[in-house]
Amino acid sequence: MLSTSAAVRAYSVEGKTLPKFRKKPVVVEAVQFDHSPQSALDVIEWAKQYGVTIICRHDGMESHEVVIPTLEGDMTASPGDWVIRGVRGEFYPCKPDIFAATYESADPQ
Repeated sequence: MLSTSAAVRAYSVEGKTLPKFRKKPVVVEAVQFDHSPQSALDVIEWAKQYGVTIICRHDGMESHEVVIPTLEGDMTASPGDWVIRGVRGEFYPCKPDIFAATYESADPQ
């Protein structure tokens, strides 16, 4: 993990300082996958509403995972991962720590 000073330090390439960018505030839909059969079914049915086919794999016991087709190839959501529907309707998994650092609730309190 970068220290605070390293995270804000300006980097340069060939003497030019690289520009900085801030992520635009966008609202996405997301659900946390808990590896249960019901959680897998919820993700599959949610994606199906948008014409996206997500499949479920299981080890024959209780552990399930969902496989999500993305532009970069199939990606697997592990237990605890969030499945996000992005601004262009794409689905992709996100690790819980990245999700927590990037997103906050947009639901009215």
